[in-house]
Amino acid sequence: MEWLDEYEKLVVRMNTPRVVIDNAVCPTATLVQVDSARKRGLLLEAVQVLADLDLSINKAYISSDGRWFMDVFHVTDRLGRKLTDDSVITYIQQSLGTWNEPARPAALEGLTALELTGPDRTGLLSEVFAVLADLQCGVVDARAWTHRGRLACVAFLRGEGDADRVARILARLGHLVRGDGEAPGAVAAVPAAAVAHVDRRLHQLMAADHNNSATPYPAAAVSVQSWAERGYSVVTVQCRDRPKLLFDVVCALHCLDYVVFHGTVDTAAGDRARQEFYIRSADGSPIRSEAERERLAQCLQAAIDRRSLEGVRLELCTPDRPGLLSEVTRTFRENGLLVAHAEVSTKGGLASNVFYVTDADGKAAGQSAIEAVRARVGADCLVVGEEPRPPRVFPEAGPGDRDHGGGGLGLVYLGNLVKRNLYNLGLIKSCS
Repeated sequence: MEWLDEYEKLVVRMNTPRVVIDNAVCPTATLVQVDSARKRGLLLEAVQVLADLDLSINKAYISSDGRWFMDVFHVTDRLGRKLTDDSVITYIQQSLGTWNEPARPAALEGLTALELTGPDRTGLLSEVFAVLADLQCGVVDARAWTHRGRLACVAFLRGEGDADRVARILARLGHLVRGDGEAPGAVAAVPAAAVAHVDRRLHQLMAADHNNSATPYPAAAVSVQSWAERGYSVVTVQCRDRPKLLFDVVCALHCLDYVVFHGTVDTAAGDRARQEFYIRSADGSPIRSEAERERLAQCLQAAIDRRSLEGVRLELCTPDRPGLLSEVTRTFRENGLLVAHAEVSTKGGLASNVFYVTDADGKAAGQSAIEAVRARVGADCLVVGEEPRPPRVFPEAGPGDRDHGGGGLGLVYLGNLVKRNLYNLGLIKSCS
């Protein structure tokens, strides 16, 4: 019936997230506000979109009231500037303004995703890429993390649809990651479409690998407390700020089946970040036992530390060719360097790769080793780079800060309204 169709359209319009991006409210950051009916995972999707654009989230307010919630993010680019690129703003609005997760890049469609975990050692990543080169596999995109002596890698291969060929690849790689201890390695191949998001998948692989380890993990930066009167558990994270920190924490909570109802994020105090979340399990209950509390704290600490990006950052930009990754990582190994973190991408015949390298003991790599690698690979295409960090700006408030004109007036005190809402609920001590 026609009236039923119109009713369904109205329901869709009411439940579709509303995204407002405003540059007039705050003098130092762009405000991204997402209003929506409450949906599991929407907070992670919002943070994921911002993280994938390499945006810094300086402050955030999360408030869920009944069936509705509102997220407010104060964001800048990696150089600490407001967002002025219309294409970036449009992408954020389109990505967050739907119920669906952000679409995967079209370049990865039809590829095979190779997932690998195992005990890390000097040269392991080089051996992996050497096997792939020997089998004439085209690596389109790859990402590798190492943490506490373990390696996780997701690589997207071109043209590996033949089952027998995939079986040979898995057999060769399986010999490399076979472990002798309680947490042996594993390798698997799945369609690229099955990997919803590479960083999320790496968190899942390393979390599962960590669960197989009996080694306890000290949770120094995370505290988990119970608030039985309100039916919440309170998670507090205090650590050094870094790119994608909020994504890693929210991703870990989501993977562990916890739902964030309220929260605040603040990185204004120098280079320190403070995050506070009021959570419940997916079944609506708070944390019930000390064992569960300790497990959550350890898992969050691991999620924070596994993207610490320690080591010397090396950026490789050069025309792609078969065996490039094998050659570069072999050069690292021959000069005693360990790849602690790698991000590999190929677009339009150009390879754009980032490596974080240390010495064999996990300490800072020596300058002589770095220069030797650059001389072999090419000093023009392999450069030493530093992670861009936004400058901390603390402007003094003035009369002009309150008068921005036009459409910005409705959001001038939005952050304070959200904090006041948390205060009225008894979730924070002060809204001042």
